[in-house]
Amino acid sequence: MPQRIIPNIWCDRNAEEVGAFYASVFDNTSSRVTGRYPADGLPEFQQEFAGQPVVVDVDLDGFRISLINAGSEFHPTPAISFLVNVDARRFDGDEGAARAWINRTWTSLGEEGLALMDIGEYPYSALYGWIEDKYGVSWQLKLTDPTAETVDEIVPMLMFNGAVQSRAEEAVELYISLLPGSGSRRVVEYPLTQMPDVGGNVRYEEFRLAGQDFAVAASPADYDISFTPGLSLQVDCDGQDEIDRLWDALSAVPAAEQCGWLTDPFGVSWQIVPSNMAELMQRPHAYEHMMQMKKLVIAEF
Repeated sequence: MPQRIIPNIWCDRNAEEVGAFYASVFDNTSSRVTGRYPADGLPEFQQEFAGQPVVVDVDLDGFRISLINAGSEFHPTPAISFLVNVDARRFDGDEGAARAWINRTWTSLGEEGLALMDIGEYPYSALYGWIEDKYGVSWQLKLTDPTAETVDEIVPMLMFNGAVQSRAEEAVELYISLLPGSGSRRVVEYPLTQMPDVGGNVRYEEFRLAGQDFAVAASPADYDISFTPGLSLQVDCDGQDEIDRLWDALSAVPAAEQCGWLTDPFGVSWQIVPSNMAELMQRPHAYEHMMQMKKLVIAEF
């Protein structure tokens, strides 16, 4: 099944550099420019980007992430991270090789980065670590249980805390109601292992969304980490009817609506776009037309 939901990372004028970094860290990974700003006709605040890359696509062994080359308006936060499931079965059952890969990748991602949870043994994994790389993107490296059901190698994980801590289950129910190929997989609770220890457990849920694995965690600890447009989720839609339906169901902050972007009731940023967006952007003045829209209307490109 084609990947319909593509995480987008907002980059501060360095998307090509970020893409090259990930291609150097992960196996079977490539990075390429897939869109450029128009050479002219840009609004004043974007004129410095004329002719430069606007989108860099990173293929992480078949999992696509898009890097948006823009300004310093937004930054990713650990509220959305990438859980990298490392299964010894990928290494012909050699757990030592899986551990070596995790440690090597941890070191590479940690170059000028920040460890959010030190690598080591935890109740949910014999080897796990959570790290923020030098570009502000968070990665969770996890040695998986070889007897458990397999999950996607890379899983976007949303952490609900603060004002939305109690709404994780509500969010999952909304998301899986909107797209075919969706449903809950499992719910577990893990003891808190980080300060501040406020008591209680971290509630963790895995679910499928349009055929892809996602996860949410709700922690009673207040980490003061918010969702931002710095890491958004793009949904490729089959026609205007689906764009309209998803837009109506998800958009909850009118002031955040712009060029297909919206913010949902939980603060998560989404981009609701037609699946033939690249083709539409080849039309004369398509970029100017897009900049005038909130919800994208295919007929107006």
